[in-house]
Amino acid sequence: MDTKLLFQDAVAFTTPMLVVFAVDVAIGKDADALPALLTTSDAVSNAAQSLLSSREFKATSGETLLLHAPNGLKAERLLLVGLGKAKTLSIDEVRKGAGTAVRFAKPRGFRELAVAFPEDHALSDEDLENLPCSLLSRALVEGVELADPDYDTYRTDRIDRSVTKLTILAHEPEKTKIAEIKAGFDEGLIVAAAQNFARSLVNEPGNVLTPTELGARAAAMCAEVGLQCEVHSTEKLHELGMGAFWAVSQGSAEPPALIIMTYEPKSKKGTPAENAPIIGLVGKGITFDTGGISLKPGEGMEKMKYDMAGAAAMIGAMRAIAQLKPSVKVIGIVCSAENMPDGKAFKPGDVVTAMSGKTIEIINTDAEGRLVLADGLHYAKTLGCTHLIDAATLTGACVVALGKENVGLFANDETTWEQFQSVLRLTGEKYWRLPCTDDYKEHIKSQIADIMNTGANRWGGAITAAMFLKEFAQDTPWIHLDIAGLAWIDEQRSWIAKGPSGVAVRSIVEWVRTYAK
Repeated sequence: MDTKLLFQDAVAFTTPMLVVFAVDVAIGKDADALPALLTTSDAVSNAAQSLLSSREFKATSGETLLLHAPNGLKAERLLLVGLGKAKTLSIDEVRKGAGTAVRFAKPRGFRELAVAFPEDHALSDEDLENLPCSLLSRALVEGVELADPDYDTYRTDRIDRSVTKLTILAHEPEKTKIAEIKAGFDEGLIVAAAQNFARSLVNEPGNVLTPTELGARAAAMCAEVGLQCEVHSTEKLHELGMGAFWAVSQGSAEPPALIIMTYEPKSKKGTPAENAPIIGLVGKGITFDTGGISLKPGEGMEKMKYDMAGAAAMIGAMRAIAQLKPSVKVIGIVCSAENMPDGKAFKPGDVVTAMSGKTIEIINTDAEGRLVLADGLHYAKTLGCTHLIDAATLTGACVVALGKENVGLFANDETTWEQFQSVLRLTGEKYWRLPCTDDYKEHIKSQIADIMNTGANRWGGAITAAMFLKEFAQDTPWIHLDIAGLAWIDEQRSWIAKGPSGVAVRSIVEWVRTYAK
């Protein structure tokens, strides 16, 4: 998609479809108030007046209404997109509204459209005071870019319905706001492209995206954006003593891949930044998960190609970090393997030794993600990382606990959690913190080894998985994201297609940037 930003009046812009956002301003005694357009243009308001007066459009979130040949506009059509209640208007509603416009256009054959930038003074200052124009600009770009892809990649009858040209029109903003809008626009393009890159990786079938191929694509991305990258395999795992990672890998004919991506900021003098934290991003990269000897049920197993979504999130985040250039060093580590039930596969009852030296009794070979992450987290610490975050489609238990609305989040440090929480207003992603305290430690104690790779019973499965990982983070400030419920969108929504979501990319990127401020 060719996405552009222009500073001109939407009224005089020629386009097949002009998109204008609207909000529901009805409260209390004004419950019958008409929706308000987020524009100060009298011409646009006049063109939409009959539609609004008919009351068939309520401006609820994701609601759309199309007007053909609007009077006084050069646009061939006017599309109203609802953002919900004015009093609860958020950055994420703007992002979703922009996506809704693109998803509306695609099946109707519109390849070009324009979006009117939500104007600060369309409502009272009170209504929009918490939505800076830089964030509005970024949200608009992210929304349209994330909405465009459809994941029917291998269909031979595939018809490309992509929007080819989209223009965001900002009408005569104040001079100081022009720079802010441009900055938000540029950031939005970078972050959305990174998230879409992650989504494209998750979408690939397991016979295409093997661990080796994932390493090759990560290396190509790093070369493109200027990151350092190393990709290692079996020999390196043995050299480092990554017995937990290797245990998962050994049952597959496909060799594992240990991917290390490094972003090194430069000071004004061209030397590495000093006295700054080093952030470690660790991703679970199981390119296909059968469950191993503890074989999964056959129903739904085809979705297990998405078991590398945590790795994809980290690779996507590193892509954005390289282009946004925060003044903090970041190391991304992906531990990638297939989990297969071969004759050489690890078995329930085995004891393996992790890189840290900790011994692990294998209770269930389908709890393999925490094993590769255990070695990834410890390795990140040996590379000097002072703060850690991991992402993984780790447990079905987290989906049972939180459904598909929130990512499960665990942390061993309050300050680190608070910093992560501080970026969520911008990113719009939903996380729910679950406990990770030492009173759960008893659940993973083993009689024969230091710890077990699952809890002693079925209770608190997402928590016991996090407790396992905590053993390898130790005292290093750490966050664990269990993205199992949100990494794949089962049904198309008004603002995004069915398929891989790229969840956590935006939040990880913004969390990293907090350490550069």
